[in-house]
Amino acid sequence: MKFAIFGNSFQEHKTKYMQRLLDVLSSQGAEVIIKNDFHEFLKRAGKLDVNQYDTFSDNSFDADMALSVGGDGTFLNTAQWVGDKNIPILGINTGRLGFLADISPENLEMTMRNIFRGEYTIENRSVLQVVLSDGVMKGSPFGLNEVTVLKHDSSSMITIRSSINGEFLTNYQADGLIIATPTGSTAYSLSVGGPILSPYSHTFCVSPVAPHSLNVRPIVITDDQTIRLEVESRSHNFLLSVDGRSESIHQGVTLCVRRAPYDVKVVKRSQQMFFETLRNKMMWGADNR
Repeated sequence: MKFAIFGNSFQEHKTKYMQRLLDVLSSQGAEVIIKNDFHEFLKRAGKLDVNQYDTFSDNSFDADMALSVGGDGTFLNTAQWVGDKNIPILGINTGRLGFLADISPENLEMTMRNIFRGEYTIENRSVLQVVLSDGVMKGSPFGLNEVTVLKHDSSSMITIRSSINGEFLTNYQADGLIIATPTGSTAYSLSVGGPILSPYSHTFCVSPVAPHSLNVRPIVITDDQTIRLEVESRSHNFLLSVDGRSESIHQGVTLCVRRAPYDVKVVKRSQQMFFETLRNKMMWGADNR
């Protein structure tokens, strides 16, 4: 098998997990390529001997599986690089909570042995795509977690006119609006009161951020619908954030958000189920008395 490795390049003390990962891959005769910036980080900060591994710096790479070593942020970055290549991604968690990167370092060797035996499953996770009416966007328009519209800096709240499949929904007066996939429903959307969505539900959630009216609540829609947003702001600008990648947009630009033409494939252990992960990560049912 051929593995493309992506990683968090900020925490030096966690490079020790990479040596274990490379050792187990080597023992199985795997072919390994490493993202160039992570490769340099491992040499500089981790003092690891990785010169024998090829590197890549653009999306022309290919592999049987991508390995994301870090937290959920690293996984989102990996998903952006993988894009529509249909390469499954395994998240190895050296961060904190880890809904996407949910393989703990303690289970690293066992998980990789299972991978080589073919004892794993693949979940298809929906992706959002945002299209601007002026066609100008600096970053990637695809988000595995969410597409978010936010007010600029400390300016007054913004007004967001929203419609779904051409039918007017409402005018949100709020600090922002989050459109989340089931994958992103346990991220930013959850923190503003949005519901947790099953990854198999084929839905999106639209959640306002600090709405002016208390009777405005999140709404769940099917993921075959297109959401159109028009924003008014006193500063005449607003922020568009796609999986945390933000850029300033002029208020005259209209946004259309829909399901992307591809999914992201997430590798899970054979016995690993979404609701088990949810209970463990959210500590549902835990008695801390």
